[in-house]
Amino acid sequence: MKRFTARTSREAFALVRQAFGDDAVVLSTKPAPEGVEVLAMAPDAMAHIEQVATDAPRAAAAAPAGRTGRESLSARVERQNSQPAPAGTRRAPVAEEVHQDVEQMAMSTLSFQDYVRERMLKRRQAALGGTEDQMPAMPAMAAPAAAPRAEPARRPMPRAADTERDAAPSFAGLGAAPVALDDMPAAARREQQDMINELRSMKGLIEERFGALAFMEKLQRQPRQAQLAQKLLDAGFSPGLIRKLVEALPATAADEMVWAHSVLERNLQTADHEPALEEQGGVFALVGSTGVGKTTSTAKLAAAFATQYGAGNLGLITLDAYRVGAQEQLRTYGRILGVPVHTAHDRASLEDLLELLSGKKMVLIDTAGMAQRDSRTRELLEMLSHRSIQRLLVIDAAAQGETIDEVISSWRASTCRGVILSKIDEAVKLAPALDAVIRHKLKIVGVANGQRVPEDWHRLSANALVQRAVRATTTPTWRLDNDDVQLVFSATPRGGRAHAGSLHI
Repeated sequence: MKRFTARTSREAFALVRQAFGDDAVVLSTKPAPEGVEVLAMAPDAMAHIEQVATDAPRAAAAAPAGRTGRESLSARVERQNSQPAPAGTRRAPVAEEVHQDVEQMAMSTLSFQDYVRERMLKRRQAALGGTEDQMPAMPAMAAPAAAPRAEPARRPMPRAADTERDAAPSFAGLGAAPVALDDMPAAARREQQDMINELRSMKGLIEERFGALAFMEKLQRQPRQAQLAQKLLDAGFSPGLIRKLVEALPATAADEMVWAHSVLERNLQTADHEPALEEQGGVFALVGSTGVGKTTSTAKLAAAFATQYGAGNLGLITLDAYRVGAQEQLRTYGRILGVPVHTAHDRASLEDLLELLSGKKMVLIDTAGMAQRDSRTRELLEMLSHRSIQRLLVIDAAAQGETIDEVISSWRASTCRGVILSKIDEAVKLAPALDAVIRHKLKIVGVANGQRVPEDWHRLSANALVQRAVRATTTPTWRLDNDDVQLVFSATPRGGRAHAGSLHI
């Protein structure tokens, strides 16, 4: 670990990156007489701590069977000094014994610190008693045999007297901490594991904050990007998508909003260049959450088809047996069009009806509205897994962006033929819905903007939808100023860039 001081926190973090790189682990920051003091350590320190925790149980298993507990290094040194050497043999120096312990047990820095602390305590006790306890100088230590990676050459270890003067203040608050994890009580092991987890979380938080600070610093240096981010946020687009657009804004773009409009239009898939659903024909099931307008959209699509091809070529089926009056609503539309409405209660009856209506050019299935978190959603999707059924997901354009994301995932929109945007007349901002459709790479096959059948059924182009989204007005209460923009991007999750998806710039 190393301390860095500077006038501001930004300068201190720059010193940290210069010393340890972008992956440095920042442990603490606090005010100092010079300005700000930052305590940081190298990125591989976490791996070293984990290696110590991994090697400790193996070292305990390799200990001699006759030894019930692990001796501390100082105790082993004292035991060797107290035993007489056999005749004709030469006892290895204490330094050599310690060096052998280092290689055998892969002694970590914490282990050596504990050894030095015990020796210093004994020296002080001996000094108070009027005796002098001699401790030979330690030679340069080789890298531990079990180290996960090679380390640079270390300086020779100082003499005990120098170690006492320099190291005593650092180790005074350590207490009699055991050397190995398996010697610790359960509470101590949990505390050390909590410390490791906290360091990991801190590292992730620092990486996230550095990313947000770097992005905001870029916006401050480049006002065109800042203006683009502000306008897109006011329109209702997500910070993840805005990051993609801001980072890709070319310096040659004459107008940043015109460029962003073209990129959004290019990435928004619509079916306006394809034949309409009523012209193509087939079996379509409209699915979605409660109250998004599935029954009304079914009636609009049925009316558009009957107007062009006649009611005799149309079949209507309802699966909505949960809501009171739900079947009667579709039957009312069917009586107006002159088309009978059939009811299916399970998959077997649905397959029978599909076989009965196989001669129809178009068959529309109105399903029960269920919340995206309802357990019956999966049952309904399995019921509609017939090979001839094409699903259309109806999305409420006035819903929140996070809600739309959850609806798209729960109803498996990626397996649907396309999506229908309903209630665009109620949506103050259309951008959240378009943002979700772009990120999930879905196709808009139709839009609904009212209750009239079939007048409020349209097929809009990508240009018209994007133009409507970026033209949205924001009241002063909900408008973001520069400080609010910085707050939004500083709180963007680490996965924000990944969730933004890939854009064709």
